[in-house]
Amino acid sequence: MASRSDRHGMTGDLEHFERVARWIDAYYADPYRFAVLSRSAPGDLRAALPADAPDEGEPFERIFADFERLIVPGITHWNHPRFFAYFAISAAPVTVLAEALTAALDVNAMLWRTSPAATELEEVVLDWLRRLLGLPATFHGIVYDTASISGFTALAAARESLGIDVRERGLAGRPDLPPLRVYLTEHTHSHVEKAAIALGVGRENVVRVPVDHAFAMQPAALERAIASDLERGFRPMCIAATVGTTSTTSCDPVPAIGAIARRYGVWLHVDAAYAGPAAIVPEFRFLLDGCDRADSLVLNPHKWMFVPVDLSVLYVRDPEMVRRAFSLVADYLATPEHDVRNYMDYGLQLGRRFRALKLWFVLRRYGVTAIREKYRAHVALAAEFAGWVRAEPGWAVVAPHPLSVVCFRHEPGGAAAAADAHNMRIVDAVNATGEAFLSATKLDGRVALRLAIGNERTTRDDVRTAWDLLRAAAATE
Repeated sequence: MASRSDRHGMTGDLEHFERVARWIDAYYADPYRFAVLSRSAPGDLRAALPADAPDEGEPFERIFADFERLIVPGITHWNHPRFFAYFAISAAPVTVLAEALTAALDVNAMLWRTSPAATELEEVVLDWLRRLLGLPATFHGIVYDTASISGFTALAAARESLGIDVRERGLAGRPDLPPLRVYLTEHTHSHVEKAAIALGVGRENVVRVPVDHAFAMQPAALERAIASDLERGFRPMCIAATVGTTSTTSCDPVPAIGAIARRYGVWLHVDAAYAGPAAIVPEFRFLLDGCDRADSLVLNPHKWMFVPVDLSVLYVRDPEMVRRAFSLVADYLATPEHDVRNYMDYGLQLGRRFRALKLWFVLRRYGVTAIREKYRAHVALAAEFAGWVRAEPGWAVVAPHPLSVVCFRHEPGGAAAAADAHNMRIVDAVNATGEAFLSATKLDGRVALRLAIGNERTTRDDVRTAWDLLRAAAATE
């Protein structure tokens, strides 16, 4: 009988799975032993590794020892309860198991026949999520890796919807084609502008619509911009509204924006990458008001739904428009099945990971009730933190905080530039402790600090620790 070494060519690497599982279990049990922000200096890991790959295979024990000795110190721990920077995220333990199974199956879910379960589970689990969000049955979901690719795909579909035959004729050298326009605000995520660059729209045709005091798009200004562009012979292609902007989590008024989009026949894309999942909570359902009339909407379960990076979901009203923009079937990919969805037709990628499995695992393991309670707890913690900031002399909350992100700063007086530098030194000092990690942004040209809550294991004590560190840094700065 063949040994495992004979069958696999290696000495039973899967026997080490238990050791890896123990390491992961210990990682979840005591994350506080790690500095949240890596203290590595540029080039540390490169200097510690050989210039060339080994000629002969090395034992797993040596590789794993180097993982602990060299790799872990260079990790910024996004899965740490005191990771409060950017949009805090977390991978639920059950999703780590799902990722291991996904890797073991090693599915390429490009066609229905290359793994029917991968395709059909994606359809089912995205229908579950759609109903939880209150979106209409006319919306069809597609999984991508990140919101950047989801947004790019949506803008490509928006361009296709214009009927200008870009598939065959392209954009270059066409006197019949007016400049295409994309409308957003200064708070729209940069991936929308990147998509406009990649799709040939060009940065000078990305129109920044003014925002109000709450950092939300002004519908009247949007309508003026569209009307002006039409008078000048431009072609409006897409309006990109945001529910939960990156800096402040402000929400553009989608119902009013949607009415303008319908009036002028412009594709409406809604970026709800961060805030969208919270709409499964009944009292937060208002976040997606008006989104039922959008042409496309993106949300990221890997931001605030406890699945590991990467998993982004794009809902589109007309999936045929996406397919028209991207479908190109080579002879070797033609299959005899009918009435099935071949996901390779709905984006740039041919190869696709089996991402739906981890979302299915977390929805089943936790259940909707527990996920809703986690969202409520995060929003309540953010509100409590904002209360501490407002109550402390010399500190101020500087933006609305409808969900789990709070923007604030220390205001000791003096010139704005000096105060900005002062706040950056505060956040740098906090991050240098290794006990918490926060980020900063700019609002109306002024530095604002951000505390984002999104890890499922973050507690009140974790938030309190961050606040104590901030106050101590401000006092000694």
